[in-house]
Order: sequence, then structure tokens, then C-alpha cells
Amino acid sequence: MAQSGFVMLLPVITIIVALLTKEVYMSLILGICAGAMLFEGFAPFPAVITMFKIMSEKVGENASLLIFLILLGILVAEIARSGASRAYSNFAAKRIKSDRGALLFAPILGIIIFVDDYFNCLTVGSVMRPLTDKFRIAREKLAYVIDATAAPTCILAPISSWSAAIAAAFPKDTGVDGFTVFLSTIPYNIYAWLTLIFLFFIVFTGKDLRPMWGVVRRARLRGVTLGDVNSDDYNALVGKNGKGHILDLVLPLAVLIVGCLYGMLYTGGIHDGKTVVEAFNDCDATVGLMFGGFMANLLTALMYLPRRVVSFKDFCAGFSAGFKLMTPALFILVLNWTFMGLCSEDYLDLRGFVANTVDLSDTFYYLMPMIFFLLTAFLSLTTGNSWGSFGILIPIAVTLIDPSDMNMLSLTVAAILSGAVAGDQGSPLSDTTILSSTGAGCGVIEHVTTQIPYVGAVSFCSMLGYLVSGVTANGIYGLIAGLFFLTVIMIWIIKKVPAQRGVFWKDEE
Repeated sequence: MAQSGFVMLLPVITIIVALLTKEVYMSLILGICAGAMLFEGFAPFPAVITMFKIMSEKVGENASLLIFLILLGILVAEIARSGASRAYSNFAAKRIKSDRGALLFAPILGIIIFVDDYFNCLTVGSVMRPLTDKFRIAREKLAYVIDATAAPTCILAPISSWSAAIAAAFPKDTGVDGFTVFLSTIPYNIYAWLTLIFLFFIVFTGKDLRPMWGVVRRARLRGVTLGDVNSDDYNALVGKNGKGHILDLVLPLAVLIVGCLYGMLYTGGIHDGKTVVEAFNDCDATVGLMFGGFMANLLTALMYLPRRVVSFKDFCAGFSAGFKLMTPALFILVLNWTFMGLCSEDYLDLRGFVANTVDLSDTFYYLMPMIFFLLTAFLSLTTGNSWGSFGILIPIAVTLIDPSDMNMLSLTVAAILSGAVAGDQGSPLSDTTILSSTGAGCGVIEHVTTQIPYVGAVSFCSMLGYLVSGVTANGIYGLIAGLFFLTVIMIWIIKKVPAQRGVFWKDEE
């Protein structure tokens, strides 16, 4: 085995490669290979055996989570094929009388579809684009609304593909329950909360920052002039249009939520006389999620097939479409688990090395939430991969922070998750950025350049919020501080920025 002093280089190498190549998958693969070689004293064949041994062990330990993600992908595909999203669009079209109403329906639908950000981006875009075009709302503005709703909503939802991935990012050997920590981060996820608040402020006031202001004005002057962007991903997912109604969207999501909650309580011993709190504390979260995913898929079959909402053949085709939709998520999780396995105490023992060699000063310790927010935002921005970013940095944060200090651990993990979403929204390489622009029907670069001022404003407020959170060791104080600074920005916008709503200008030549 190699000397432990080289162990600290493993996450550093992984991050540097990710920044240089903009490829999180390859950086993790190289980090895993380097770690295996380090553990086996640079003997190549034993290193390969060790690498795949750890990978097999981790896949086995987390099989229920992988199954949940597959079930969730299938559910997303079946709902998309049912035509329920189109039914929602028709429902909305009859009731929307203004541009504000059209824009407001988009985030509401996005919040309803909180289980997966891919499904969120493509569905909201497909449903709302005809309505927003009718009111001459710039497609870049719609793309911003979609993007600002998708990941921030999913990362706040206890039951989503994001919550499962975040829970899986915690090393097993630390004794920290990832799902419990994730639940504790929800009130402290400053970027997500401020993004949603800022989004509704922009929608209600009709005011925009430049360059979005000019794009919105152009659309009102001349109409939506951009050509439609082909939504190949959504078309491949949806297939033929179904005959579904709004309930075909709402009921499966409701059963998913209720089923997951009941599954957690059941595995925690709710029927053995335990209280709800005790059952949640003792539950197997991933098994509960898997139970809810199965029940929701069973409901779609019972709802769709007898009524012929979709054909039997098209319904079955949703299985492979859903699996394909989740393939990137499955791949990144397997790589993250393997990387964490190499860093565990059974192999390289990164945590033990850091604990014995690194003495954190009080100043640095209390600045950790802000530092990790900035580091994760930068990594996510440059690689375009939010899951890969928090998958790399959460294990490092858990290594640096004593697991008994749950308050600081929650604050730091919340900062990592906030940074991952902030960087993701500002990156032209991000999947959700690309899918948001695809769903809205505008170019990726146009979407990124018009969205950056909003992302930058909220990121700045979030950074200050995490500074306050760390110094005070209180996440609520940090959230209040972030909201205060955002309020200052919103007041400035109200006073300085003219609104563009109500009437269409005549063409100016």
C-alpha cells in the first residue's frame, strides 16, 4: 500500500481533471484508477481487480436506490406519453388572460413536477411555449422561468431523483445517514429558496435585468421571431400523443409521494408501535422510495391501459425510454460510490489521514459554508455537472467536519447543494441548461447570457448568506441575511427598471 501522505492528492487530482477537461465522468474514472493504483502500490492488475471489487460492492449495497431511479425514470416516461401534460396546457389556455398569467402557470407546473429536473424542463417547455408565444413572451424569458424552477424545486423536494442522489453521496463508513442530513439542509438551501422568490418577483413585476430586458422588448415589438428548436429528447421520450387528462399527471405524483412516505414509515416500524418521528429516524429511506416508485408505476398501468390512454405497445416502450432517461444519473452514482469506497477506512482512509494531519483553525472552520458554496459553484459552472460536483465535494466536507457536529455539517452540505445548482444554471454545458433552452425553443447561448444576471444576483446574496450562516452557526440567520440582500436588489429593480407588460409596441424601424 502506498504511503497515506499521497491520499490527499486523490480528490485534488479529480477536481483538477474535472476543471481542465470539463468532463466529470472522465475525471471520476481517472480519480478511481489513481486511487486503486495508490492502494495497490502502483501494481496495475491488482489495482483493476480492487477497482471493480469496490464497484461491485457499492452497487450491491445501493441496489434499492438504483431500482428507485429506474422506476422513477419509467414513471416520468409513462406520464409524458399519457398526454396529461397536453391536457394541462389546454386547461391553462382556457383560463390564462394575460402574459403574467402565462408566465405564472409555468413555475406552478414546474413545482408540481418536482420528481425530476429533466422531465420538468422538457414538459414545462412543451406545455407552455404555445401559450407564451401567444402573449409575445420572449422564449429566453420562458427558458429562465423553466430553469429557475427545475433544479431549485427538485433539490428542495424530499422525494425526487435529486434527494436520492444526494443521500447516496455520503460515505457509508462515517456513520452519517445521508437522507437525514439532506432533510436537515432543506431550510438552509439559500440559493434554491432565493431563486424561487426572485423568479416570482420577476414574473409579478414584469421587470427584467439586461440583456433580458432587450430580448423581452424585442419580442413585444416584433413577436417571437426565433425559430423553433427541435426537442428531440422530449419527442423521443414522449412518442405518440396519449389521451390523458390532468388527473393522469396529478394522481401518479400523489401516489408517489404518499407511497414513499408510507414505505419509509413501514420500514421504520410504524406498525410496531413506534411514533412517526421514531419511524422516520429508523427507516430505510431507499427501500421506502423504491416502494413508492413501484406503487406509482402500478397506478399508471391501472389508469392508462384499461382506458387506452396509451396503447399497450407504447406503454411497454416507456420502460426502455425511462431507463434511458436515467442512464446518466445511474452512471455518475456508480462512479461516485466507487470513488468514495476507495477513500473509505477499508482502503485509503482519507478521513483518517485528514483527521490526523489537518488542524482547521476556527476562522476557516466557520468560513467553510461560504468556501464550499463558491468551490462547488465554480466546479459545477466549469463542468456543467451538478450531481458530479456535489458527489465529489460532499465526501470531502464530511471528511473535514466532525460528524458529531451535525449543525455545521448540515450548513456546509446545504452550501454545497446550493453551489451545485448555482453553477449548473450558469453553465452552457449543463444538461438542465440545454434542456431548458430546448423546451423553451431558444438557443443555449441566448438562454445562458440572458439568465446570468439573475443567477449572479442570487448567487451573490447566497454567498453572503452562507458567510452569516458559518459565522453565527445558524442557518436561519443566513437565510434571513440572504433574503435581506435580495430584497435590496429587488427594491432597486422596482425603482430603476421599467416594466414591459400590458401592450405591444408598434414596430420601430
